Amino acid sequence: MRREELSDLVVFLAVAEARSFTRAAALLGASQSAISQIVRRLEAGMGVKLLTRNTRNVAPTEAGEQLLATLRPALSDIDAQLSRLSALREKPSGTVRVTSSRHAAETILWPTVGRLLEAYPELVIEISIDSQLTDIITDRFDAGIRLGEQVAKDMIAVPISPELRMAVVGSPDYLASRGVPATPHDLTGHACINIRMQTRGGLYAWEFGRDGRDLKVRVEGPLILNDVPMILHAAAQGVGLACVLEDQALTLLASGRLVRVLQDWCPPFSGYHLYYPDRRELPPAFRILVDALRYRKP
Repeated sequence: MRREELSDLVVFLAVAEARSFTRAAALLGASQSAISQIVRRLEAGMGVKLLTRNTRNVAPTEAGEQLLATLRPALSDIDAQLSRLSALREKPSGTVRVTSSRHAAETILWPTVGRLLEAYPELVIEISIDSQLTDIITDRFDAGIRLGEQVAKDMIAVPISPELRMAVVGSPDYLASRGVPATPHDLTGHACINIRMQTRGGLYAWEFGRDGRDLKVRVEGPLILNDVPMILHAAAQGVGLACVLEDQALTLLASGRLVRVLQDWCPPFSGYHLYYPDRRELPPAFRILVDALRYRKP
């Protein structure tokens, strides 16, 4: 069946149930002459008369009644299916796979996912904790989470966090014995806790910026780790200075076990983004996750 034939059947049903070309035209938002022409075309194509017309009434013929008996349940089934599809949009189902670093998963992804799973019980979200720069297409993830500067240019990137800042921290005892660095250059005279980057395998070069000038410092010290909680624990024990994301150190800063230094040299930078390949239509389950994670300024 061609698409126009289905449209013609919908018009015939409207006329037969309204018992009037005028009322059917008003319901369908078309002219009376257009409705009459469609019904005549349908009758000509089927080779039977479907409606009897007089000045007062329009009524289906015997052939028209038989056609109505088929059309009513068929179109009702279509309406019911469309309603079910609408319900799926309101209650998305299916699995969404996301790869993320632990920090982004704990601070941003999980709080949102927890709410979504409660609101949409048919939704399944798989979270893979991995600090590597995962190829989401090759590994068949729906999306990944990275800092804005790490997202490839050919990906759609949705901001999901405010800007972030780094923090250089040390214990009060360490700073009392070794002094407080005034500039990043002073770090060469300090014991620093290095972090091994899981993404590239090298040591992280501490990044600073001030007055529009960026600066990277290769630090040295007695300890190299690849786990931020361990780095913070070591810094609080006085092993040396550490450079971590600001919010990762908040608890220890608030308790006084760590003190922040070089704050004026740590400007904000682009925060976390959810990224995914460009696609024309997002599946309902994935779209609801994107909308829920999207960062909105307070």
